[in-house]
Amino acid sequence: MTAEPCRYLEWDSAFFGKRIAQVEGQRLDTSRLEAIRRWCEDNEIACLYLLADSDHAETVRLAEDGGFRLVDIRCTLIRELSVPTSDEAPAQATAHMREARQQDLPAIRAIARKGYSFTRFYYDGHFPAEKCAGLYEAWIENSLRGYSNAVFVAENEGRIAGYITCNLPRRSENSRIGLVGIASWARQQGIGRALVGHALIWFRQQQSPRVEVVTQGRNIPALRLYQRSGFLVDRVQLWYHKWF
Repeated sequence: MTAEPCRYLEWDSAFFGKRIAQVEGQRLDTSRLEAIRRWCEDNEIACLYLLADSDHAETVRLAEDGGFRLVDIRCTLIRELSVPTSDEAPAQATAHMREARQQDLPAIRAIARKGYSFTRFYYDGHFPAEKCAGLYEAWIENSLRGYSNAVFVAENEGRIAGYITCNLPRRSENSRIGLVGIASWARQQGIGRALVGHALIWFRQQQSPRVEVVTQGRNIPALRLYQRSGFLVDRVQLWYHKWF
């Protein structure tokens, strides 16, 4: 039995109200591209995601020639935890770190609504900004309700200044930082660095050998944050969207 060239994304389709799918695998050739086109036609797909290897020239050319539009450069960074370093507990931040509680949700959601304009959904231009904001609200809400293994907040004088979500590995995967959000009034105060440092200590306590995080190539502040926290770039991929 031949594997399907794409998979239908039920959650994305339901949330955005459009039939959305993703290409299976990270590389294209001419025959695969035709199979993908037929599958999308048969399944009445409105939007197709492709996560492509950035170093495979044929895939990049075929994606561009096939009507895919580049919407994001996906950077995965990894931090080895085998040797502790002083940057896991930066002293500059003025906020108190603690586990998130359900009563924090309104403040956390408000941060999530405004914190992810660098992402591919905003950059695409076909998704309404209100729906993009709602996507990250739903993501952090689900994280707080058990999707993530831990959610920590930075609290400054009774106000939530930021948050970070932590996910432990399944099978052979790395532990992962999911979402990091900083309130607009709390930026440039070392909050992000302190949250990442707090998360690294927690991951070490869970005996995680390494932690990964994903961010956008256009998100220079996030890249600098993770590099200053000891993360190194592991791989770079390209997100494409194709609209039918």
